[in-house]
Amino acid sequence: MEREPLTIPDLLLLRPKVFEDRRGFFFETYRRNEFASLGITVNFVQDNQSGSIRNALRGLHYQIDTPQAKLVRVVKGEVFDVAVDVRVGSPWFGRHCGMTLSESNRKTLYIPAGFAHGFYVLSEYAEFAYKCSDYYSPRNERGILWSDPELGIQWPLDAAKPPILSDKDLRYKPLREMDKADLPVYAPPA
Repeated sequence: MEREPLTIPDLLLLRPKVFEDRRGFFFETYRRNEFASLGITVNFVQDNQSGSIRNALRGLHYQIDTPQAKLVRVVKGEVFDVAVDVRVGSPWFGRHCGMTLSESNRKTLYIPAGFAHGFYVLSEYAEFAYKCSDYYSPRNERGILWSDPELGIQWPLDAAKPPILSDKDLRYKPLREMDKADLPVYAPPA
């Protein structure tokens, strides 16, 4: 597993070692001891997978009280993936990283608890798989507005078609309007 540097060091972009031959390919998507050697020691308790059509935008979501670290990757298609640091007191508060994840680049992104996460589908269809370090909790789910101008996310939107959003994602507020009680708190590494 190779690590690619990002502007927010708590995020880890990983490229697996892929073995290919005339039959196809093989790679490990998760191996606890290798991930631990990279500093990822969380215990993942839930796996999720979603399917989305072109121009679907999901996010930006996070949980309080039961925060979730996530290990995300694309199984089919291609997405523009975004993680935003929403941890009060973090040196990177309000900053984001955006990158393309696809079935062809096979990259995995580790997102620590305390980050809002979302993605925009670039291909006709995409299947997105992710591990979570805590269970989904509807009462703890929160989100910030995907188009918050202060975040400066350069979503690669299709100029001819607006993004397809859920009603919930349309109702979220910009980060600066969020009640501090609805934001996670940064805990510096020991």
